[in-house]
Amino acid sequence: MILNKFDTKPKMVVTASFGIEPGRRVEYIPLLEKALDLTLHKPEKILIYNRPNMETVSVVSRDSLDWEKEMATARPHDCVPLTTNHPLYVLYTSGTTGLPKGVVRDTGGYAVMLNWTMSDVYGLQPGEVWWAASDLGWVVGHSYICYGPLLHGNTTVLYEGKPVGTPDAGAYFRLLSEHGVAAMFVAPTALRAICQHDPQASLGMKYPLTRFRTLFVAGERCDIDTLNWAKKIFKVPVLDHWWQTETGSPVAASCVGLGSSLSPPDGQTGKPVPGYNVTVLDTDMKEAKPRILGNIVVKLPLPPGAFTTLWKNDELFKELYFTKFPGYYDTMDAGYMDEEGYLYVMSRVDDVINVAGHRISAGALEEAILQHSAVVDCAVVGLEDPLKGHVPLALCVVQNGVTKGEDIVAQEITNLVRESIGPVAAFRKMIFVKRLPKTRSGKIPRSTLAAAVNRKPYKISPTIEDPDVFEEIETILKRHI
Repeated sequence: MILNKFDTKPKMVVTASFGIEPGRRVEYIPLLEKALDLTLHKPEKILIYNRPNMETVSVVSRDSLDWEKEMATARPHDCVPLTTNHPLYVLYTSGTTGLPKGVVRDTGGYAVMLNWTMSDVYGLQPGEVWWAASDLGWVVGHSYICYGPLLHGNTTVLYEGKPVGTPDAGAYFRLLSEHGVAAMFVAPTALRAICQHDPQASLGMKYPLTRFRTLFVAGERCDIDTLNWAKKIFKVPVLDHWWQTETGSPVAASCVGLGSSLSPPDGQTGKPVPGYNVTVLDTDMKEAKPRILGNIVVKLPLPPGAFTTLWKNDELFKELYFTKFPGYYDTMDAGYMDEEGYLYVMSRVDDVINVAGHRISAGALEEAILQHSAVVDCAVVGLEDPLKGHVPLALCVVQNGVTKGEDIVAQEITNLVRESIGPVAAFRKMIFVKRLPKTRSGKIPRSTLAAAVNRKPYKISPTIEDPDVFEEIETILKRHI
């Protein structure tokens, strides 16, 4: 909320008094007061929802309104007609490749696209129950907790909790069963967390999933082992798909309502959704051959629902997304297409590691590492090397209860990578950590991790769920690198 050219300058700030995390609560009001001290812009009103069974709080520095009191005297207001391109909201990206940017979404096109995707992409009929297990504040929450299902006539589940720890690794299964959920959207991070704490899903197996028929994953690359584990545990098709804050809905997917295969090849994120003309280009603007890593771009124009600009920064909007590849929207993701037109999204372009002139995808290395049964999560970044330029370094999280020594696991992982990628990856460096830094939407800030690994200055994005993870990792790095 520090004043700069991106600030939305809100007239009102709406906040709860507290947030709930496993084993602790998060006090929002001190954070808000600090933000108000930092910014030159002061909102006219602050509205606080005081959570039940907790103490009542207010903003010390200024008057604030109480949610319950205001609702008791509130009166309905007629809908206000707007033009189709009227800005609906400003939503900041997670900032995994730099400072967060304020994405501006339109009203009409977004509504049309979301309503269409509920049936044609996700295969839902009006009246069925849908659950997007995300935060309401991220694009998934805006699109598919709030607007999409409600426009389409679906019951939508809004869940405050974690896949584990609230109270245990059976929480998702209980909610799917109790609410009769037909289809669910979840990040691979959540599936890995359940697998780490309860590999056989013994806590979840006691809940019958009689109405559950499809599980969709997105938000980050889903490795094949996690995908196959989810298929075995949930016993339904598990479909990876790909989209961005900027697009607001899927770019590539297995469109269930259009009859797409429910058993697509492993590792893909589907085929381009109608409206998105996706291709893969090399740095010379030439279309890459099948299975050759390149820059994923979308030929203009973008379809309804995609962002219209960046908040108060049309210049950056044009420069960042449409300059490098004229005539295309630059997704800044790297990947490839196969001979059948399936898209494989491997990593952010910035996460491609140049090893002695060979471009190696961090996502491909991570997928190879996650084949090891002891590893539940990992991030690969480039470690500067005087001979090769960079060599890959893996930060690995192992399952609870693993008895093998780290040296043995490390050698087995090295062998797996060499079998999958080959010796060109020059992979032999890894460290074991307790956890990885992630945004609340589950993304790993690899560029920030790379800076930390290479002892370079870095800024921690305000969207990182627990910034203390970086300090933990730096301590381990000092011992090993």
